[in-house]
Amino acid sequence: MTEDRDSLREVMLALDVPANNLRGLLGAAVTQAGRLKPNGRVFSRSPLSDVLELEAVRVGVEGKKELWRTLHTLAPSNPYLDAEAMRRLLARAERQADILETLRLAAVNRALRGAPRAAPTDPRHGAGRVTKARWAA
Repeated sequence: MTEDRDSLREVMLALDVPANNLRGLLGAAVTQAGRLKPNGRVFSRSPLSDVLELEAVRVGVEGKKELWRTLHTLAPSNPYLDAEAMRRLLARAERQADILETLRLAAVNRALRGAPRAAPTDPRHGAGRVTKARWAA
């Protein structure tokens, strides 16, 4: 991801876009604050911690992917943008998103496998009868 940050800095420099260091510091602070959330566990992680963190990273990668897609679209009409470089950066972000999705699904499986939930019952059909949720029907 350091390569992506360096690439972004180069593009910003080429397009004469000023860097906003405060925004980066704010993002780091928010990341750290998110780790302080109360999850009922003092010395261990919640089973869903990995899922939530992977989802947060995935959102960032999706944003980066759309940035590269936009710049790739603009490259033919902008002499400061290299269309081939933007295509490579977009492809790398797509690979990163795919890897993160695989990791996220594995984390979901680990988190939910350890604590299966009881299926909802429908009192209209007698006690203990299992029914599908309305949204699953």
